[in-house]
Amino acid sequence: MSLQDYSRRLGPSLAPRSPTPVTRTPSHPSHQRQGPRPEPPRRLGAATAVVALGGLLFGFDTGVISGALLFLKEDFALTSFQEGTVISALLLGAAAGALGSGRPTDRFGRKRVLIAVAATFTLGLAAAVMARDFATMVAARTILGLAVGSASTVVPLYLAEIAPPRLRGRLVTANQVLLTVGILVSYLVNLAFAGSADWRAMFAVGLIPSVAMLVGTLFIPESPEWLRRRAGETSGACPRRTAGTIASAHPAVRRALLIGVTLAAVQQFGGINSIIYYAPSIMARAGLPATHSIQYAVFIGAVNVAMTVAAIPLIDRAGRRPLLLFSLAGMAVSLVTLGAAMSVPPGPVTNMIALICMITYVGGFAIGLGPVFWILAAELFPPDARARGGALCALVNWAANFVVGQLFLPVADAVGVSWVFWFFAVVATGALVFVVRQVPETKNRSLADIQGDLILR
Repeated sequence: MSLQDYSRRLGPSLAPRSPTPVTRTPSHPSHQRQGPRPEPPRRLGAATAVVALGGLLFGFDTGVISGALLFLKEDFALTSFQEGTVISALLLGAAAGALGSGRPTDRFGRKRVLIAVAATFTLGLAAAVMARDFATMVAARTILGLAVGSASTVVPLYLAEIAPPRLRGRLVTANQVLLTVGILVSYLVNLAFAGSADWRAMFAVGLIPSVAMLVGTLFIPESPEWLRRRAGETSGACPRRTAGTIASAHPAVRRALLIGVTLAAVQQFGGINSIIYYAPSIMARAGLPATHSIQYAVFIGAVNVAMTVAAIPLIDRAGRRPLLLFSLAGMAVSLVTLGAAMSVPPGPVTNMIALICMITYVGGFAIGLGPVFWILAAELFPPDARARGGALCALVNWAANFVVGQLFLPVADAVGVSWVFWFFAVVATGALVFVVRQVPETKNRSLADIQGDLILR
């Protein structure tokens, strides 16, 4: 089906305004922009709340397994290898979901893909609740991974495109806030059902937001940016790009890829999920009792939420670059100190230092690198490469997540956990230099102006 036929099938209800002739931006004469800046849709808050449920489900589905696995491994008599497979199935599914979401998002629109994402979340959670053995649980976790990976790409993209420039950072950060809330909620749900060992109920709680998202996405508006681009392609005012656009020589795409992929890798090779996944194990190595591992996880999850909420007003006031620099510097200092504390025999003082360093590290990540990466991945790419570029960044993020998650404990056993944290500190320090040299400020700027800056920089 041609794009023109597809456009007519959508019907007049979604037809955007006709594009205006090409004009040049005053600040960047070499950069062209088609048409007026799209107006944010009505009911912006409602659309944000519905779509950001994808972030909550992202966090819930990655966190709930930490408690559920304690009990389902007994019911299914899982080996250690099978336990790791149950965890990694979601990560591999997420990488596939991120990679596969870009083209459908460009072709069919953001709204339709978001509906599919919500349906996939619901299907995966229902399958997990009804799983009867190891194979069916792995299948359920893989389905959930497809939804998580797609949501990590499409949700921030949609929010960035419906938001006016002055609110874009806050709206995309709302997704990150709900992601951290989802992790915290999963820990609280695990705690609530730990006494009854009811792991099925742990998964079942996630059906509440997934069904709410599925119903809500039926009523959200389509992204005005996508509608405008589709109208330009249909009328011929905006030339269509081929599938190779994301790998073309366009300078804005190259710069966006460099920044997005680098920060995607830094998010994981900077150690965040090693701290989140293995906090109780790290505390035990430091000499702290790990008998109440879920309580430790709840506390760290609460810090994660609090600092991400604190980032909301700062994203559009202080700007992306200052928060990234502050975040990476704080992470590096915390990791160096944590490594030092873990290199000496445990004692009351070093144990407390290790715990404080973990808290400051998570807080530093949550107020900067955590939300800002997803914002930049949604802001930096040109319109015709935005979905696929964001998908590639998410793919790198999930692949790095998988590698670090699988290697953290074996490498820590081989060389010592202190050296692992010092490696994370080197990554954070290198990223600090990279941000200073390569990352532009996007605060309060239109998406078109950001592209001009990437071309000229």
